[in-house]
Amino acid sequence: MAKLRVKLLRGLAGKSESQIKAVKSLGLKKVGQEVLLEDSPVVRGNIRKAIHLLEVEEVQT
Repeated sequence: MAKLRVKLLRGLAGKSESQIKAVKSLGLKKVGQEVLLEDSPVVRGNIRKAIHLLEVEEVQT
């Protein structure tokens, strides 16, 4: 199963509440933080809401 490596590139100051909630639901809190997540429709939807703040890479496991 594929996993996604997600990194927060930009801060959340001044962003909409829905974008902030989407990023926090991915487990990201600080700029530069990375998480490895299972690829699922829920995760993809949260990434799509704040894609301009994130760097996403697909990792094969």
